[in-house]
Amino acid sequence: MNRQRSVNWPGLILGILFILISLLAFNNPGGSLSAIVIFFAVLAIINGIFSIVVRNQIKNMTGTRVTVFLILGIIELLLGIVLLFNLSAGIIAVTYVFAFWFIAGALRNLFFLDHARSFGNGHYWFTLIINLIGIVVGFMLFFDPIVSALTISFLVGLYLMLIGIFYIINSLDH
Repeated sequence: MNRQRSVNWPGLILGILFILISLLAFNNPGGSLSAIVIFFAVLAIINGIFSIVVRNQIKNMTGTRVTVFLILGIIELLLGIVLLFNLSAGIIAVTYVFAFWFIAGALRNLFFLDHARSFGNGHYWFTLIINLIGIVVGFMLFFDPIVSALTISFLVGLYLMLIGIFYIINSLDH
């Protein structure tokens, strides 16, 4: 039986944005933390909106309320707004903010693990590994902020590249 595929445009756009931001982080590792904070503020706002939209789609399709998506979406929205309008606080707290965001985003994506299995074992393992890496990177940022601040461009770039690929793959398998 042929399954008609459609493209999840918000997920595709979000994946492309994640990859573009990752390339910026790799290109200029000594660059301004202010720029990174602004980029992440915008991505947090978009990702928060995306989480709420996904929650509503799941609710409409299954009737199940996925409260974790709503809570994480609201937290990401608020986090993005605070970072966008208070850069000095964002620069001071950047490693902790990223740590929380990486861990929360990876945990949210692990909720899709059963869904990923329906697309095959390769997709399942890719989803699992990418999000476990996100949790590890998040804990690295959380527990060693000084070293993390020195290597944040690389860590952020790597994770964003991987999560961008994850969003693009999921948007095409929609």
